[in-house]
Amino acid sequence: MSKALEILTKYWKHSTFRYPQEEIIASVLDGKDTFALMPTGGGKSICFQVPAMMQEGMCLVVSPLIALMKDQVQNLQNIGIKAIALTGGIHQDEIIDLLDNCQFGSYKFLYLSPERLQNDWILERIKNLPVNLIAIDEAHCVSQWGHDFRPAYLKIVQLKEYFPKVPFLALTASATVRVKEDIITQLKLENPQIFTKSFYRDNLAYMIFETEDKVHLLQQILSKNAEPSIIYVTNRKSCLETVHQLESHGFTATYYHGGLTSNDKERHMKLWMTEKVQVMVATNAFGMGIDKANVRTIIHLHLPQNLENYYQETGRAGRNGEKAFAILLINPSDVLHAEAQFLSVLPDKAFLNLVFVKLCTFFQIAYGEGIDEQFTFNLNQFCSKYNFPILKTYNALQFLDRQGVITLSQEFTKKVSVQFNIPSKEVIRYMSLNPNDEDIMLTMLRTYPGVYDMQTAFNTTLIAKKSNRNEKEVLSLLQKLKEKQVIDLIATNNDVMITFNEVREDERTVNRVSKHLLAQNKLKTEQLHAVLYYGKENKTCKNKVLMRYFGETIKEDCGICSYCISKNKKTRGKAELSEVKQNEESTSEKILTMLKIKDFNSRDIQKLTKLPKDDVIFALQNLLENDTICINATNLYSLKKQRN
Repeated sequence: MSKALEILTKYWKHSTFRYPQEEIIASVLDGKDTFALMPTGGGKSICFQVPAMMQEGMCLVVSPLIALMKDQVQNLQNIGIKAIALTGGIHQDEIIDLLDNCQFGSYKFLYLSPERLQNDWILERIKNLPVNLIAIDEAHCVSQWGHDFRPAYLKIVQLKEYFPKVPFLALTASATVRVKEDIITQLKLENPQIFTKSFYRDNLAYMIFETEDKVHLLQQILSKNAEPSIIYVTNRKSCLETVHQLESHGFTATYYHGGLTSNDKERHMKLWMTEKVQVMVATNAFGMGIDKANVRTIIHLHLPQNLENYYQETGRAGRNGEKAFAILLINPSDVLHAEAQFLSVLPDKAFLNLVFVKLCTFFQIAYGEGIDEQFTFNLNQFCSKYNFPILKTYNALQFLDRQGVITLSQEFTKKVSVQFNIPSKEVIRYMSLNPNDEDIMLTMLRTYPGVYDMQTAFNTTLIAKKSNRNEKEVLSLLQKLKEKQVIDLIATNNDVMITFNEVREDERTVNRVSKHLLAQNKLKTEQLHAVLYYGKENKTCKNKVLMRYFGETIKEDCGICSYCISKNKKTRGKAELSEVKQNEESTSEKILTMLKIKDFNSRDIQKLTKLPKDDVIFALQNLLENDTICINATNLYSLKKQRN
């Protein structure tokens, strides 16, 4: 393997391989089908890039992530390796030129989405390429039990017919035992060599804290750990709100979500990567290709959708081998919020059919027609026209996209964001002087009360509907207010390109894919329940719970998670324990006496008792575990039993 190490050093500047990279490369070079399960940050791309460089011909890489494909192609080009990607939005003539370059231009890597393999003429061209390895990235997408199943991945197995002697390398960072077996079956891997790197991270402390005041606890965590941190939230609005709250308490922070322009994403990323700011607040759009070694803390402010994503996101901490923290903050309302966020917006078959039919009507596509037709599309306008809920409709369209019925060319983005530059009394004065603008402005203020404090994403279609005006009038007023310096306005284009990949057949189209919809909805429900179990289980090491989900068994407790720390405190030496217990009992008694009078939050309890913060928090945790107290609907600590 000296040649492999030579290539690794020459192009990637690493002097050694990480386990099991070298073993996977050897398997591929022996011509064997190979399955590799490597946690995020494990260096999966090296496993196909190095062997491809050691042989004549090129590597075909199938990946569902356009942004990741572009990123990897750019990185390869930057180090002098010829690579191209067949991403969406490329005209047929350009694809022909790119494939000609692959055939005659000594390219080493061709990246393409699985949907491209559904085009027979592209398959015909690929058959004639000098392929030496076929790498299937994000291989869990081939399994209906995977967390992002894409039926187009099932087409990959056709490549076995055209390249019978070329090894398949299936790679994934998150797969349960059931998903692993399904990948091997669906891709027809022949006697595959299987490499599974343990998901266990001995330097990563998984912590769960129940709190009624997440922002206060957030400040304490970030003050104690001043190194680079990532805070994950579930939506774009929370990104802005959290950054604003952190900055108001003296922290430096920026944000990242799918609605930012490419330039803004790059600018915000650079601020964090160069440590001009401590905290990156982000949705799950952030993280792909991120490799910052000294991230100390990953904090999830909301419950994640599934443990697969949670593991990948927390895995971005502590890559330098030093102790790091993966913290999940929970309060009683989170369960209801998560169910509303993830489950109530799942489309059923009837809604999916309705969306597809209305989509065809929206673009005036007749029955039996529409294949390969392309249109610009605005999600807000579409939902407004048919009174569809936006999130549920978005999920329906995403499902149709994953099934290959349609293709969406880019992410949905907000059209405008607004912040008032003048105080509220001046806004009232402006409206009294400009009565024609009053109805729209009042609607804006009632719909978005936080618009005075920060840049707020606006749904102009919604504002128009609520104020009984048309969208053009709303946009015109926003432009006028910007020119008068009443508001700060940022306008972006939220049109996407939508391509119909099949003729319109209404229910027949939906019936064909609905079985996958039912399976996916069932899977998403099970995954969320696994998250809820992970959050509430308080009698087992958190690392054990997480590893068990991924099919691993660890015998010893990790010793550093929130459960283990709590357990260790309870099992101190007898003399120390006796003293501690007396203090705990005294603290608990004081807290219970207070709660007999009224409900309190932890800050008020600490302030009124004048006890150390850690003692108060520990006593509260014990009282919660013993079912003596609870956190009520207003996120205050309350006695479990009714007061006399």
